[in-house]
Amino acid sequence: MIKFRFQDLEIWSMAIEIADELIAISDSLDQRNYFRFAEQLRAAALSVSNNIAEGSGSESNKEFRYFLNIARRSAFENANILIILERREIITKDRLNELLQKIDHLTRKITKFKNSLAIKK
Repeated sequence: MIKFRFQDLEIWSMAIEIADELIAISDSLDQRNYFRFAEQLRAAALSVSNNIAEGSGSESNKEFRYFLNIARRSAFENANILIILERREIITKDRLNELLQKIDHLTRKITKFKNSLAIKK
């Protein structure tokens, strides 16, 4: 079986797990006719793992770091959307806190991994 570099990255695995949870929320938003929220959350959720995967195919660490930065920013976008959903009482405060903790952990791991790819002088 073919295996891509990104499949061995812990940050990619974490991003996929979080994306599964966010996509489930998106599916429930569709059922409640909150289509724009659903679309935005789904896109941002997929963007994190997509950018990690895309960056792993880079030919340089500098380029990979660029994609990791986009992935990290998408994680913050997810956090923002979730906060809005909680304010609108679409998700509970407990669910928000649980997801924000996972997103925070992931963003810290992405930053640490990105820094490990820093260009050595």
